[in-house]
Amino acid sequence: MRRLFALALLLSSLVTVRAAGAEFTLVRPQWRDADSFDRISEYLGGGENSGGQNILRTQLNLRAGFYFLVRVSHPAALADAKFVLNIIRPDSPEPKTFTFPVTAPAGGAAFQLGLTGADWPGEKKAHPVAWKLALLAADGHVLAEQKSFLWEKPAK
Repeated sequence: MRRLFALALLLSSLVTVRAAGAEFTLVRPQWRDADSFDRISEYLGGGENSGGQNILRTQLNLRAGFYFLVRVSHPAALADAKFVLNIIRPDSPEPKTFTFPVTAPAGGAAFQLGLTGADWPGEKKAHPVAWKLALLAADGHVLAEQKSFLWEKPAK
């Protein structure tokens, strides 16, 4: 009985630790044409319809570009948080850093982080060589992080 109680206590503490932070449930990098964002509501006089996603772009008025679809599960509201995307583009070996401000109520949220205009080489078939994405709290500590396989060199 003591072992069962100890196991239950251990599992509850693990759940509590996990619930204290955010988690990326999906990170999907992909090219998106400008017309993939078109919705019929725009033709009827409405503005851009985000489809329930938070669309954040490096060049606000340009839609075509390379996007990271990011789904985040976070138990607390995100206020003054930010995504920091480090990326090695196919046209340069030097990493570039892009920052996207984030505000979202507690729960889960979907974001489209777009590298648009001069921030992406402009080719549909171009893909990043490597990338690292972090969600930082207002005080700068890392809430969640994910990176591509090639972001770090494997140890020899």
